[in-house]
Amino acid sequence: MTIESIKERYDRNFDTLSLKEQATLKASKVVVIGLGGLGGGVVEMLARVGVGHLTLIDGDVFEGSNLNRQLLCEETLIDFSKALAAKNRVAAINSEVNVMHRQLYVDASNLYDHIKGADVIMDCLDSIDIRFLLQEAAVKADIPIISGAIAGVTGQVTTIFPGDMGYALIYGKKSRSQSGQGKLRGVETKTGNISYCALFVSALQSSECLKVLLARGSVLQNKLLIAELWNNTFDIVSLV
Repeated sequence: MTIESIKERYDRNFDTLSLKEQATLKASKVVVIGLGGLGGGVVEMLARVGVGHLTLIDGDVFEGSNLNRQLLCEETLIDFSKALAAKNRVAAINSEVNVMHRQLYVDASNLYDHIKGADVIMDCLDSIDIRFLLQEAAVKADIPIISGAIAGVTGQVTTIFPGDMGYALIYGKKSRSQSGQGKLRGVETKTGNISYCALFVSALQSSECLKVLLARGSVLQNKLLIAELWNNTFDIVSLV
């Protein structure tokens, strides 16, 4: 891609981003795990802003209940792979992005192999158990995590660097399945999720991702941003 074509495609990124920063994004590698309400928004934003290498991971297919909030879901894509839909979406909006899609569920046996070499991991998961496994793999691979979660119209975002306590500061040191009490999922399984909350949180995650990649601005390390949209409350809680 020439300097001229970069300037044309990303004209509205400037002067928020410099040409040098745009080139840094083009060389950056980001893994997005979970391609539902959060992940679909993250993929859209990172592709449009110009992150050059995306690995998109989800073993699930779309179902009717996804239509209310998942950006990638369409009526014609019910029972279609979320990972492949995400790849196709990126190709449609920014063909300069190098995309690898993985239609699989992550677990302790494969997480490290699929994240190694990345610059940032985007946690768009709905399982607290898998988040703990992800953090273990990310520490081994020395990669920061940008984590988002939503429930109803409430969302949270944090950034976890290798060496941080991370999820233990939010969820406790052990999840239920790790302590023999069964699989632990997020509260969204009871509260549901609304589309604008999912996209709001995915926007915050995308912002954190760029700040980490560009070493610019203030990130949510050891902090938890909590937003509640019925009453427009926005808090940043120190976790240490």
